[in-house]
Amino acid sequence: MKLTPEQRIQLHEFNNLTKTLSFNMYDVCYTKTKEEREAYIGYIDEQYNADRLTHILKNVTEIIGAHVLNVAKQDYVPQGASVTILVSEGPVVEVPTESYEESPGPLPDSVVMQLDKSHITVHTYPEYHPVEGISTFRADIDVSTCGEISPLKALNYLIHSFETDIMTMDYRVRGFTRDVKGHKLFIDHEINSIQNYIPDEVKEYYDMIDVNIYQENIFHTKCKLKNFDLDNYLFGYKKNTLDQKEIDEITEKLTIEMDEIFYGKNINTTNQ
Repeated sequence: MKLTPEQRIQLHEFNNLTKTLSFNMYDVCYTKTKEEREAYIGYIDEQYNADRLTHILKNVTEIIGAHVLNVAKQDYVPQGASVTILVSEGPVVEVPTESYEESPGPLPDSVVMQLDKSHITVHTYPEYHPVEGISTFRADIDVSTCGEISPLKALNYLIHSFETDIMTMDYRVRGFTRDVKGHKLFIDHEINSIQNYIPDEVKEYYDMIDVNIYQENIFHTKCKLKNFDLDNYLFGYKKNTLDQKEIDEITEKLTIEMDEIFYGKNINTTNQ
């Protein structure tokens, strides 16, 4: 909603809309042996431990213009981590008109907005296939805000924070607020797709699908890398150490795994 400050809707008291962004990323790896699998999970636990996840979420907090009230974090045994941050609004003098535009959000060195109350959480889920040699790592991040600013402004930074093969994103606006005449407003900004908040240079790398329910203010986008390079999915060695049969078998297993995650269903093959 591209409005000047003079055109902004006057609300009755506080903006009660709740806006929630759920960002889910998946990393897939081929781990042929038990040792490779344990090494991969150890690597993931080191790279995405509670301290690093806290750092990422604090940057998200800065981007959306909030202030940290409390941090709860935990590394789990044998693997995984969780972080929850409760934040509050900062001193808001004037909400920038840029906040209404559909565009990718800033990275941490370009913070331009303030917003109202919010909470941010992240949970990680390393796991592996019991037979096929596939290991996956999933991280779920939820950014929930109350007020005028959408958490979608944090999406650009979240994409840059994880090396991901597949992303699924959900955005929903719940509740309502009122103008000074008591008229209900169920959304306070224009949006037709989450893709409007993803930079063009990022979208070039992904196949993308939208499923949107406009009348309910529910938006869903999922992305899968277009290009497949087996070297990016082997842990500790390169494909030039494999024969062609092994390359074909591993490639098939990995692509099926990614397609199943992307489409949300099991894919039957002749080998199953």
